[in-house]
Amino acid sequence: MPKLTVPALKHVPELDPGFVPASLWNQAFRDNCSDGNSREIRIAIFRPDGTGTIHTERILRNEDDESAILNFRLIERVVKFLLWSFGGTQVILEDAPSLAQALSDHYCEGGKRHFDVDYSRRFFGKTLTFSSESTETFSIPRVTQKSESQIGLKGNRIGFDLGGSDRKCAAVINGEVVFSEEVTWDPYFQSDPAYHREGIIDSIRLAAAHLPKVDAIGGSAAGVYVDSKVRAASLFRGVPNELFSEHVENIFFEVAEEWNVPIRVVNDGDVTALAGAMSLNAGCVLGLAMGTSAAAGYADINSRITPWISELAFVPIDFSENAAQDEWSGDFGCAVNYFSQQAVSRLIEPAGLEIDPALGKPEKLVLVQEAMETGDEKAAAIYRTIGTYLGYAIPQFARFYDIRHMLLLGRVLTGKGGEVIISKAEEVLRDEFPELGKTISLSTPDEKMKRHGQAIAAASLPEI
Repeated sequence: MPKLTVPALKHVPELDPGFVPASLWNQAFRDNCSDGNSREIRIAIFRPDGTGTIHTERILRNEDDESAILNFRLIERVVKFLLWSFGGTQVILEDAPSLAQALSDHYCEGGKRHFDVDYSRRFFGKTLTFSSESTETFSIPRVTQKSESQIGLKGNRIGFDLGGSDRKCAAVINGEVVFSEEVTWDPYFQSDPAYHREGIIDSIRLAAAHLPKVDAIGGSAAGVYVDSKVRAASLFRGVPNELFSEHVENIFFEVAEEWNVPIRVVNDGDVTALAGAMSLNAGCVLGLAMGTSAAAGYADINSRITPWISELAFVPIDFSENAAQDEWSGDFGCAVNYFSQQAVSRLIEPAGLEIDPALGKPEKLVLVQEAMETGDEKAAAIYRTIGTYLGYAIPQFARFYDIRHMLLLGRVLTGKGGEVIISKAEEVLRDEFPELGKTISLSTPDEKMKRHGQAIAAASLPEI
């Protein structure tokens, strides 16, 4: 494969020296695009309801093989980002039939990106398609409507957040948190939906015990939810397909029957963004929760969460040919391997920490955190590496989202390690991307908000 000359990194991740940031690779590509040898190309992605978004790039005009390969590398990664940030089933490229065909061959049943094809169908109920249109007929999607970010906190509310290794719940009375709790669970590979149902009910009951009555229940969970129905979610990945529609799709309505109150469940990334907007009292917030996976969401300039799916765990941020491979999607260089417990676990060996590889990722994280609290330099190297990843990834996120605030939550950010991650990311932004460094602030809530913020924000979702 042809290679671009990517500038030397000012901050090389010390435990991953082969890291090639998407932000710098894309910049190197753009630097090769002069007015004479390149052209602008628009990429539209549509949902079945007709809403969509447009992203613009420059590609090389040359028809030689090397240019074609580089163009495809760029556009394929952009499309991958759009599919997991905005989401849709129809991708249209402006005056690029060969690229559209190459993408169609890539994103198909049996193709390299069959995982993405499958989940796009699960999200929207239609098969993913690619086509090209001339500039004269190129479609302009209508503006996607924004959803409300926060209904309110009046009344007696329960909020819950379902992660891959723990369930969090909170009881809220007129905006004041009166109880919060965290319970360990292991939902990923449970084939019996009863396990999930009983766990969710248990968390709700824990919170309900601290309220005089229950007026509403709001929930946050990894995955895609439409009108609180489960469309696709890693939490239920172990449930066989034949059981999904009957026992999972309406699971949240079923667990709420005991209380006979409104329930609203949305993507955990959206609630991360909402928690950020509530904490910062500001908009243009990209929230990133580093937990079992990498959950993300966005609150716009009006502090409203959008209908974008924002499943950024699957977006590419590392263009190295030896980038880490996601165990679920099979793709390489995706954010989940850089901003989650998976990242910590992956970096233990190169850091030289002696931790039993047979332990689960949550247990490994606890041991790394304990080592960090004692001043272990090997543990610190893990957090500096993750911080370096983050500093280079933020400019890539900023090409698709208008970001003024980056709110960071999740177990990986707990303790001294979280401070190191943020400090290192800020250093990278300051040295490599000074303009962004001036306009984007990185922050975390206090420790309680880090671990329970999503559950608390989720409580605000239902309308009473």
